[in-house]
Amino acid sequence: MGHREDLLEGAVRCIYEKGYSRTTARDIVEASGTNLGSIGYHYGGMANLMTAALERAVENWGLSLAEAITSADAEGLTGAERFEKYWEFMIESVKSQRPLMMATFDAFLQMDKSEEVRRLLVNGMRDARGLWAQVFHGIDPELEPTRADQVGSFYQALISGVLTQVLIDEEDAPTAQDLSAAVRLVAAAL
Repeated sequence: MGHREDLLEGAVRCIYEKGYSRTTARDIVEASGTNLGSIGYHYGGMANLMTAALERAVENWGLSLAEAITSADAEGLTGAERFEKYWEFMIESVKSQRPLMMATFDAFLQMDKSEEVRRLLVNGMRDARGLWAQVFHGIDPELEPTRADQVGSFYQALISGVLTQVLIDEEDAPTAQDLSAAVRLVAAAL
């Protein structure tokens, strides 16, 4: 690896350990084994490096989650059972990736100060909608963009809400079974 990649990986580690807003340039230099000048040379500054690191960390989480969900043995499960299995994975992932999830909240607070962070969050959310539509319902966002956006937005709202509840109050956060029951109640009322 070169300094550029070392810096990025060091910044990702710092996000997990210290959070987005508490990570300093010196922390990244220590974690990456590089020097302070490398940050400016390779990324044009600390803000660009932290944005790239957050993007990498969130992308890795989303892809590993999608892979875990799609590789789960869902054959023979009913729609509700499959939904619950997916949400069990999701909830456990939020719990096991708590430092990263907290770092995304740090980034939310920065988006009004940084157009780059805002762009990252907007693009990430748009990409996630397509990913969730494809993962949960097999909807190809290229072939059915409107349908994928609608379904993906529903799941993104659920993910954001469940993530927040798990981070704030893990003991009383909804379970996969709670979510399944709620979806059935809401659907029956429509």
